[in-house]
Formats: sequence, C-alpha cells, structure tokens
Amino acid sequence: MACRQFWASRAASYLRVSLFNRSFSAVIKDLKYCDSHEWVKVDGKSATIGITDHAQDHLGDVVYVELPEVGKGVTQGESFGAVESVKATSDINSPVSGKVVEVNEELNSSPGLVNSSPYKDGWIIKVEVSDSGELNNLMDSEQYSKFCEEEDSKH
Repeated sequence: MACRQFWASRAASYLRVSLFNRSFSAVIKDLKYCDSHEWVKVDGKSATIGITDHAQDHLGDVVYVELPEVGKGVTQGESFGAVESVKATSDINSPVSGKVVEVNEELNSSPGLVNSSPYKDGWIIKVEVSDSGELNNLMDSEQYSKFCEEEDSKH
C-alpha cells in the first residue's frame, strides 16, 4: 500500500511539473507583451504584431482572422481585428499606436498559422510606430511569463 501511495504522489508531482513547464515554454526574449496576450517586435519604426503562444493555446484551433485595412490607424490597447477559434472569438489589441503598413494575407487562406507558428509565420500586422515611448508600457518576456503563471493559477 505504501508503495502505491509513493508511486501516485510521484506521478502527480511529475504531472504538475510537466504541465507548468509546457504553459510557458514559448515566450520569446526579444519581444514585448501586452496583458491581453499580444506580442510586438520592433525594428526601428516598424513593428510586427501577433498573438502569443499562450493565447493561441487557450483559444484552440484558429479558423478565421479578421485583418484590418492597410493604412488604418491603430491605438495602443485598442482592438484592430479579431481571431475566431473553435472555442471563441477574441479581439486583437494593438501593443503600439501607429499606421498599418502590411497585413499577413496568408492568414486568409491559412488561419491555423496563428496556432502552428504564432511568432513567425502567424504574425498578423506590421505597423509604422508613431510613439516608441509606448513600449515602456509593455512587459518583457520575464514579466509576461510571470503574468501568465499568475493568471493561470486563478483559473
């Protein structure tokens, strides 16, 4: 009996550890993050924006991405589009203010790129940044990992 309890506690301990590590394995160091689970990569005045691995994991299979028009203005913290999955539809908020200069047209025919490659092929828009100081309002990778851990512990 004691052997069985030992094995069960070891298995439960192992499962907790593996689940915890999986949730935060795909946070990229060189990006900035919003508390609404979008990421931004800034290169000079150009910013590439998408949703995080954490967000796509919670959404499930993405079936549609609503993209804005090129030339549209976006404002930090405000919605510019939506992601529809088999579970829900969620707004996509902009981490920075600026003007949309490119949209990922591939998402029209392959919205699942958001799931399979959220930080590379599944990017959503590119923006010409109007105020680089807004980056100070965002989280770095360490802060975002901690934020996700705390958020998930509440559910």
